This record gives sequence, structure tokens and C-alpha cells, in this order.
Amino acid sequence: MRIIAGVHKGLRLKAVPGSGTRPTTDKVKEALFSMIGPFFSGGKALDLYAGSGGLGIEALSRGMETCVFIDSAKQAIETIHTNLSHTKLIEQAEVYRNDASRALQALAKRDVQFSIVFLDPPYAKQSLEKLLSSIAEYNLLADEGIVVCEHDRAVSLQKCVGTLVCHREALYGQTVISLYRKEKKDDTCDLRREF
Repeated sequence: MRIIAGVHKGLRLKAVPGSGTRPTTDKVKEALFSMIGPFFSGGKALDLYAGSGGLGIEALSRGMETCVFIDSAKQAIETIHTNLSHTKLIEQAEVYRNDASRALQALAKRDVQFSIVFLDPPYAKQSLEKLLSSIAEYNLLADEGIVVCEHDRAVSLQKCVGTLVCHREALYGQTVISLYRKEKKDDTCDLRREF
């Protein structure tokens, strides 16, 4: 597992020990950032179900100003800290051990908004629509922001969840990337598919 592009391109990241965490493959990560970037000029990112922190760290390497990393597993939090220290990005990061739903509630109380939200829960425990609904309800996404959902191709998400509209989906093997944005007056639930 490595950083694909940006300031820290090529640096290797440590994976979370054990089989409980499924890291995003380099191929999917590269495709994902090509869809949403590939580079950024500032902004705040949220890496929910962060695992090793690979997506948030990639976003920081590509120009995001700060990233909040959330995971409920102790080993994941330790791995995120290790990877942030290795990449010298610790000053741009906040790391919290918390359940995803409770973390979203806590962030809402801080009145913060994110340019990018990464949602990549374990495939067997996905509750993406509930999380999307909370992000919309708590107004956690900035006006030009994007929510990136990584899920199994067997999972079919609603095209509209609260104020969020799915604008694009792309299939990579068994993995689907669904991109959500805040709806605007001319938005519909039509979707540009890539598979």
C-alpha cells in the first residue's frame, strides 16, 4: 500500500494488522482520485472508517489542508498514527476512536463542513444510506463538496439521500465508487453510469 501521487508520492503505508480491515486497492484509489481531483488546493477531508488512513493521507498528499480520521478499532487508530508520523502529516490531522454515527453527531456540534467525505465501511456491515442521511441532516458537506462511497457491487444505493444526490458511479471489479453532492435546484436523480 503506497501513496500514489502528490507531495508524498511513493511512500509506503502500513496496513492494519489482521483481516478485519479491507484496504482500498491502489488501482481503485487511483481511479477514485482521478474522478474527484486529482489534486486539491486546500479544504477539509473526513475519512470515516479510516482503517489505515490511506484515503485521507492520499488526499493530504494531493493538497487537502486538513483531514479528520475516524475509526472504532484500536489497531486502526494506532496504524493511522504510525502512517501520519511516517508521512510527517500529523500536524494536518485529527484522529479519533469512535463509532461512525456518534462521530458524525460530534462533528455536527463543532459546526464544521468538509470538502470531501470518504465512506468506506466494511462491506459486511455497510449502512451507507444511514450515514449519507446523517451527513445531509447535520449539513457536514460543504457546498461544492463530495461524498465518496466505496461499496460492493451487490449494494444498490438510493440516488437521492436527503439533500445528497448521486452524480456518478464507476465499477472496478467487485467495488463500486458512488459520488454524492449536495443537490442544487436543477439536480435530478439521473445518474451517469460507467458500467
